[in-house]
Amino acid sequence: MPFTDVKEDAWYYEAVLYAMQEGYFKGVTATTFAPESKLSRAMAVTVLYRMAGEPEVTGTVTFTDVKEDAYYYQALVWAVENGITTGMDDTRFAPNANVTREQMVTILYRYAGMKDADLTARGDLSGFPDGDQVKDYAKEAFSWAVGAGIIQGAVNGGVTTLAPQSGSTRAQ
Repeated sequence: MPFTDVKEDAWYYEAVLYAMQEGYFKGVTATTFAPESKLSRAMAVTVLYRMAGEPEVTGTVTFTDVKEDAYYYQALVWAVENGITTGMDDTRFAPNANVTREQMVTILYRYAGMKDADLTARGDLSGFPDGDQVKDYAKEAFSWAVGAGIIQGAVNGGVTTLAPQSGSTRAQ
């Protein structure tokens, strides 16, 4: 592990090590991973694009806040072409915005579907005090993520919540 900010006893140590070794994630520097830093929407699509083997893309996107020379441009084109993500609206992708937990599980759900993964697992969102705060577009994906054990909740003040509108971290 080249990252001095990822300790062996951290809950995310093995996942970061695996993602780094596979080339899915890179550090923010040669020696830091920044596990508690925000995961941006651009980073999220880039990681999945790398996981997919960085397939060649030929299309374009027309979001006004995305430049063709951006590091994530090919990943975004791929993600849009494959129905993995959409913009915040018809003209903006918001690449530097923190991807929310409900956006992330929705993106993962769509990616898993593209990969023909089993999407039948379901979890009961009503068991979480904020389960009713999951937006309609993300309910099926969140239920799958809970049922599949991908999301186990976030502990806030001793209470386990889904925190659907909270931002995702690089460790998550």
